[in-house]
Amino acid sequence: MKKVNRHLAIIAAGFMMTAAVPADTINPDTNRTKLNPRLYGKTLKTSKQTVKIALLLDTSNSMDGLINQAKAQLWDIVNQFTHAKCGDATRPKLEIALYQYGNDKLSAQEGYVQQVLGFSSDLDEISEKLFSLSTNGGEEYCGQVIQTSLKQLDWGKNPDNLKMIFIAGNEPFDQGRLAYKAAVLNAMEKDVVVNTIFCGNYEEGIHTYWKDGATLTGGEYMAIDHNRQVVHISTPYDDIIIKLNGNLNKTYVSYGALGAAKQYQQSAQDDNAMEMEEAVAVKRAVSKSSSLYTNESWDLIDASEKPDFNLSKIEKNQLPAELKGKSNPEIEAFINAKKSERGRIQKEIQSLNAKREAFILENQKDVTKGELENAMLEAIKKQAAKKAFSWE
Repeated sequence: MKKVNRHLAIIAAGFMMTAAVPADTINPDTNRTKLNPRLYGKTLKTSKQTVKIALLLDTSNSMDGLINQAKAQLWDIVNQFTHAKCGDATRPKLEIALYQYGNDKLSAQEGYVQQVLGFSSDLDEISEKLFSLSTNGGEEYCGQVIQTSLKQLDWGKNPDNLKMIFIAGNEPFDQGRLAYKAAVLNAMEKDVVVNTIFCGNYEEGIHTYWKDGATLTGGEYMAIDHNRQVVHISTPYDDIIIKLNGNLNKTYVSYGALGAAKQYQQSAQDDNAMEMEEAVAVKRAVSKSSSLYTNESWDLIDASEKPDFNLSKIEKNQLPAELKGKSNPEIEAFINAKKSERGRIQKEIQSLNAKREAFILENQKDVTKGELENAMLEAIKKQAAKKAFSWE
């Protein structure tokens, strides 16, 4: 975590930057017939089912193990979704929101509940927010945090979307003034499934209403050992994947007012993963090689894939130094070269990961996966089937 403070300071500075720059003076018609029309605003309509997951984590004193599991296993869950398919054979979009509750540092007036992150598909941001969590004793009001997440988040009304809450904690589910039954019934009205994860003995969770909180919406009740150490199996492919991740980072071209800050955020989350364990860094690298890792808001290469991207409208002062003074054809050639290089590296990581997973399967013991990961994936796959999702 030593490197993170330095990165976060730079990120904070980046967010204060302004974007006041002169208009682009490039003639949008110059050499247009020679340029890729994909980079000049060609519209393509896409429609994807979305998986919306709100993760509600108890951050009271006894929950350090739970938070560490969440940090370590985020990438396992993301990587599982790279194999998911919608009913029309397209890949779903994944959005994750994060809440903490039961922490004395939070507002008592708000029921010791805080939205840490609204629905986001920015994997670096999700990782950063997870690593920002710390524990402190408090009052755990499950009904309150469920109700708050239902009110604050944009769950949408698409009946084909998979909308899920995962709430994890270890105190009775019925604590607090807001009745959990009212909260979960509200979830049903929004087509949101509530899944409960009790951190402790399975029977105790039943007696303290965690199972009831799940079954009312057709969700899953699970009990885990949140203090269990996650066992990662090292493989001969780990070092190579980590080196390729470094090369992958070099294909990102930051632009715009927040570009530099977001690129530092990317690097900071690489550091966070590595400081946890090398295997976590490998799993993050695999996630970054997938279609779920997109950064069109600050990376010129990802931005060029957007249907409404128009190269002629990019203001030159928003570009990195290496592209300033370049013509549109030169910038296009640069984008295409970086895109090709990235695709090659991502394919190599995916190929090595297939070998890595085969190695793990051959060498793993009876129980090697993390408790939180197992609980979530079991529920996700079961409930996703009802929305015509499948896994390869």
